[in-house]
Amino acid sequence: MSKFFKRFLPDRDRLGNTWGLRWLGPALKHPRLWHVSRRGIAVGLALGIFFGLLIPIAQIPFSATFAVLLRANVPTAVASTLVTNPVTFGPIYYLAYQVGAAILGEELEPPAPPSVVADTPTPETPASSSLASLWDKITGVGKPLVLGLAIFAVVGGVGAYLLVSWIWRLRIWWAWRQRSRRRRGML
Repeated sequence: MSKFFKRFLPDRDRLGNTWGLRWLGPALKHPRLWHVSRRGIAVGLALGIFFGLLIPIAQIPFSATFAVLLRANVPTAVASTLVTNPVTFGPIYYLAYQVGAAILGEELEPPAPPSVVADTPTPETPASSSLASLWDKITGVGKPLVLGLAIFAVVGGVGAYLLVSWIWRLRIWWAWRQRSRRRRGML
């Protein structure tokens, strides 16, 4: 099982030379951070998904830092932050907004994007009022979006941990069962 995971994970030298992770320095050299184990992979995946869904920027440094602190598998934590990428970013954030708005009891459609023509200052509307209008539109999306992302991050992280643990145990049980059947056949 460990050979399967190691094919897809970055090595310690490559991650140690990444600009956002250099400050972790010697802490990244701990062998447990690179060992493929059920707990390490499960916690690393949960951290990566949690931070990948929760925050839009600096996901990799946050997930790597917490992986070091919790002695989780760092490459798994870093790689799993890619749950949000340019392809999935829009749909995830839209669904998170929808969930947050439904829980808060707000309107389910996000405010229309600001138009360039409508928000350009004119002699009747000074620049400060058009900026205030834009800020109101952005903050109107903020609370439902943050709540939805927090819910997605917690559910995704816990779900990933439980799923990896369950699959790992199921695979071990299956291997044990196969060995047991082979032994009984030999007797």
